[in-house]
Amino acid sequence: MSFRSTLVAVSAAAMLQASATALHSQQADLASYVDSLASTLIDSAQVAGVSVGVMRGAETLLFEAYGYADLEFDVPMPEGAVHEIGSITKQFTAAAVLKLWEQGKIDLDADVTEYLPQFDTQGHEIPLRRLFDHTSGMRGYTEMDSFDAIGTEAHPRDSLVTLIGATPFDFAPGEALIYNNSGYFLLGLIIEEVSGQSYEEYLEENIFGPLGMDDSSYCSSTAIVPNRAHGYDRGPEGLQLKEYLNHLWPYAAGSLCSTVGDQLTWLRAFHGERVLSPEAYRMMITPRALPHGATLRYAMGLVHMTTPAGRVIMHGGGIPGYQSASRYYPDDDLSVVVLINTNGPPGPAWVADQIAECLLGHSEPPVSMYRGDLGALEGTYEGQARGRRMTQAVRVDADGVLTSGDGDERSVISHREGTTFASGTTHYTFVVEGGRGVELHVDQATGHYVLKRVEE
Repeated sequence: MSFRSTLVAVSAAAMLQASATALHSQQADLASYVDSLASTLIDSAQVAGVSVGVMRGAETLLFEAYGYADLEFDVPMPEGAVHEIGSITKQFTAAAVLKLWEQGKIDLDADVTEYLPQFDTQGHEIPLRRLFDHTSGMRGYTEMDSFDAIGTEAHPRDSLVTLIGATPFDFAPGEALIYNNSGYFLLGLIIEEVSGQSYEEYLEENIFGPLGMDDSSYCSSTAIVPNRAHGYDRGPEGLQLKEYLNHLWPYAAGSLCSTVGDQLTWLRAFHGERVLSPEAYRMMITPRALPHGATLRYAMGLVHMTTPAGRVIMHGGGIPGYQSASRYYPDDDLSVVVLINTNGPPGPAWVADQIAECLLGHSEPPVSMYRGDLGALEGTYEGQARGRRMTQAVRVDADGVLTSGDGDERSVISHREGTTFASGTTHYTFVVEGGRGVELHVDQATGHYVLKRVEE
């Protein structure tokens, strides 16, 4: 070996050693930071236990469990704890449908009645695409008072299809985005209709099995599941056993169980385009615009947005006894998964935010000066939101700052561009006609609410 070759080899080895040392230091710093976060939550009895996994590329930065899987027997949370992941389920449902689309078995532009002829669309045309991004207009069944009576019971799933079809729509398809579980419930039935398999069987054969996600499955209230973390709810007197919910009903919208390890496997495979074709992958992560031009941030079972830590593709979940957060930061190839076996704030989204900002930093978009007349935007705007009517009173305060709020709770909304303002990750876009605001779009990523000005 020449002197030059030897020098290059030594330099390369030194760089690898430096990289390994830096990674080890980052892992140690992150472990200490997350241990402090988790300890605060557990010691204050806000949560029973926390499971966390962080990867940058193929390198594991953190894989740890904190607190308890069972409070009654003081069972520590195992690293491979099985949690109910709630609405993270939706991205698996979306991927399953898109795999059928790749095979030419599903037409995403076909009306839902082509696959579910018994469903009453109330005269609306509802392409399958609108079931993925919550723009169908149908009411979410979890927001129906009538669902409360059957949520713990066992009935044929067709009974819920009838209930959804009989409930007035919140809006005409394509006019807004209101997060609802009804669309994903129907997508689960469509997977079964087209594939000839149960939803559980299809996922096991086409996603979990091929990826080696051996600890992921459809949740069961009766099966003995090794390493299952028991779920808890926060009550007035502290933590208590979770309320019962029959897993017939969350179904393709929220009935999967999994582990941090399996979710990291999924993120690596999915974003590495080893699950779907490049075309289907881009379709699933790319939000569409509404027909009137408003840009969404919800795609197909996934939110794609910019946060203070950077661009992220993510989803969370909440179901009795459990909360979850799954995030992928494409510009940094960073995956973060947080599973908590307790319902209630601050929740896994807060933990995931802290982890991402610890690793990637925190950067707020610059505030710009609004060149129009802020006074013209003042007014009260009202419209349908998830399970309720939303009212936003927009005012210019004594300091000349625009604020928006519902009741006594008000937020300063800072100008971003055009007629769009923001508070945190919530965007407020005004439609101005005749010199004044006539419509306010409140975009919370999982909801794009269209509010109309009401005369005061």
